[in-house]
Amino acid sequence: MALKEPPPYVPGHNLLAGKSVLITAAAGAGIGFAAATRAAEEGARAVMISDIHQGRLDKAVATLKESTGLEAVYGKIANVTDEADVQALVDAAESQMGGVDVLINNAGLGGTKLLVDMEDDEWSRVIDITLTGTMRMTRAMLKKMQPRGAGVIVNNASVLGWRAQKEQSHYAAAKAGVMALTRCAALEAADHGVRINAVSPSIAFHEFLKKTTPMELLQELASKEAFGRAAEVWEVANVMMFLASDYSGYMTGEVVSCSSQRA
Repeated sequence: MALKEPPPYVPGHNLLAGKSVLITAAAGAGIGFAAATRAAEEGARAVMISDIHQGRLDKAVATLKESTGLEAVYGKIANVTDEADVQALVDAAESQMGGVDVLINNAGLGGTKLLVDMEDDEWSRVIDITLTGTMRMTRAMLKKMQPRGAGVIVNNASVLGWRAQKEQSHYAAAKAGVMALTRCAALEAADHGVRINAVSPSIAFHEFLKKTTPMELLQELASKEAFGRAAEVWEVANVMMFLASDYSGYMTGEVVSCSSQRA
């Protein structure tokens, strides 16, 4: 019988003890904020999150400090489609946290549209944020990590990079690109002691997803999961923490599915 209730929240185990973590697009209620919370709970010495909305960013930073007890939480406005913003974010993180040990590329944009009805700008916007934004952040961060001979990058992909779904051509193409980027960049970064992996969630309910995707479709997708429910955002964040930690030290260029979806 499918288990429709999520398991109890798992306490931290200091997987990221002493590490500094930078997470893009992490001020909302989705996977990024869950990852930031989890990083603090896993012993990170400092966490910086980015967002494009100052009010939401300020609130998220305050909430993280209060809920986790970590004082070294920083926020920085940044749009991953803007190269100047990307450089400023990386420079700020390096300066304020004394270097970045872990980058989690969470910024992405979805949507629902039949390909025949899709305009070029709709396609381009999803690709620019989700794929090219991940490339910009990875490129900028590698220029800092590679000379140090250490660092970890975790990308947020999606099972749609592997699987087909109507009205998701732009998003699926972007996430498939993130997977390919992860594999290729990982080979280059390995020569410098830097690891790059990705997590591919199936479906995790959060407020932004509910705003951009019809609830009927979300419920249908969740019902197809082996556990009969969508993932909690912290369940996806848990996998990110493993990939960011030394426990995955021999893994690079891997795309780990965080899914209970039937084939």
